[in-house]
Formats: sequence, C-alpha cells, structure tokens
Amino acid sequence: MRAENPAGPAPILSVRDLTKIYRHQNQDGITAADHISFDLYPGECLGIIGESGSGKSTVAGMITRLTDPTSGTIVLDGQDITLLRGRQLRDVYAKIQMVFQTPADSFDPRHTLGDGIGESLRNRGRSIRETRQEVERLLTLCGLSPYYASRYPHQVSGGQCQRAAIARALAVSPQILICDEATSALDVTIQKEMITLLDRLRKKLGLSIIFICHDIALVQEFCDRVLVMHRGKIVEEGIPDEIIKNPKDPYTKNLIDSVLL
Repeated sequence: MRAENPAGPAPILSVRDLTKIYRHQNQDGITAADHISFDLYPGECLGIIGESGSGKSTVAGMITRLTDPTSGTIVLDGQDITLLRGRQLRDVYAKIQMVFQTPADSFDPRHTLGDGIGESLRNRGRSIRETRQEVERLLTLCGLSPYYASRYPHQVSGGQCQRAAIARALAVSPQILICDEATSALDVTIQKEMITLLDRLRKKLGLSIIFICHDIALVQEFCDRVLVMHRGKIVEEGIPDEIIKNPKDPYTKNLIDSVLL
C-alpha cells in the first residue's frame, strides 16, 4: 500500500522548529511539542506514533491552526501560515482537513449527516440541488449509500459515522488529510476497512495524509514514513519497516517490544 518514493518534488507541508509551551500563572511552562521539524510530500502518508501525551495531537492542532504555536514555522503549499488568523484561515482549511478519533464529534447531533457534509458546500454558495448531489457523491466515494445523508449521527455505527466524517473533510477538496487517531475507536475489522478506504482515496484524489496513531502495525501497513514522538520530541524517523526491525532510540525499542510481547 506504499506510495512511490516522494524524493524529488517540493513538500506540500514544511514544519520547522514547531514548539508549544503551555504556561500557567505562577507555574513553570509545560512543553507539549519541542522543536518539531518535518516535511510532508504530495501523495505521501506520514505516520506519527507515540504514547498518549507524547505531543502528537498538539502538533496536529498547530498545523491546522486550531492551536497557536509558541514558536516555529508552518509552510503550507509555499505559504507561511504560522501567524494567520480569522478570515485568512479560510483558504488554509480548504487545503488541509482533519478527521478526529470520535467521528460523532464532527457532526451536530441535531442535524443529519448530509447537513454536516454539505455545510461547507453551502457556505461556498452551492445551491441546494448542487449540495445534495455532491453530498451523495461524497458518501458513495467513501463507501456509503446516499441513503445515509438523511441519517443522524446516533443512528449509524462508529465505522459508518467515520466514513461520513471523511466525506465531510473531503467536501472542500483538501490537499492534506490529518487523521488524528481516526481508527482507534473502531474494532479491528473496521480499522482495516478504514485503512483500505484512506489508501484508495489517497491514490484516487492525490491526497497527502498525516496518520496519527499508536498502533505500530497499522502504521507499518499504511505509511510511507513514520515519526516517533516521546515527551514532545521526535526521537526517531524513517521507513516503518526499518524502524521496527532496527530501532535506534531506546524509547522506540521499548514501544515496539511492548507490542511484540
């Protein structure tokens, strides 16, 4: 399921020395991300693994500008987006979208899945008919019948809701999809189906994917490269097979050994 070697093309995303320190009054700051640097290439799937609290989600939050970095730079498709705010972020969200761990969080429980998927389309001036047609196309693309447009989040399974959440993310035709533990709340069979779907979408749409996960086996199966995070730092990076077979950092070795035992 690997993409071709990304060496050669310019990165679609470049992160340099990205740092997030949470400061509390009369207390020392807590460093959640410590000088994180990496590139993401067109069509590549980059895995980020580590224990809970390692800083994975903090990095994702800064990249999507849901969280302000303390320092460092984020360059998306040649544009420095590190300090963008307000309306300037609209173009950013058209290029980069996020799929969260709990799929129902992507939807307002008072509205149907179709309403949620079509929200960004309506905001961009699509007619009711055009929005309905595009919602049906996106649902079909993500392996769901158009029938699900009329269902509410609580009326579908976790896997079905996650497929709808991916459809919602794709509505703005992003270049990058960030999956933040998007498979961890699903059972093993559904996880495999979701990985197959994401890989198919990556190839069909030319997506770049950041796959944040704590499951080394899924990262090995799906990702072209992997970053290992520990206590806010990247402690190792490389091709998944090489890191799993020959980990260089003690934390990575312990992480892998804990899964193999």
